[in-house]
Amino acid sequence: MHRAAYCKIAKVVAVEKKVRRRRDDIIAAVELGISNGRVEAINNKIKVTVRMGYGFRNTDNLVALLMLRCGDCQPQLPGRPVKARKKGVKGAKSVAA
Repeated sequence: MHRAAYCKIAKVVAVEKKVRRRRDDIIAAVELGISNGRVEAINNKIKVTVRMGYGFRNTDNLVALLMLRCGDCQPQLPGRPVKARKKGVKGAKSVAA
């Protein structure tokens, strides 16, 4: 990385600065095996839900839909059979009407 700092290519220098600035975070992610996949999945789910909610008249309805989709709440809908929850899901509780 030391050579990259003195490179004449601006993009290489920019990458070197970013890596140097985030060095501790990069090392921690590699050592701990941490991935940001779960965060990206939730972010994508939120973006899709916001696109679905463009017709909503107020933000309260959009927030309620986001909480329903991203939260752990699965209410029992009338006239629908009870779905079994996946085993091993942390905090899994069936919500019965």
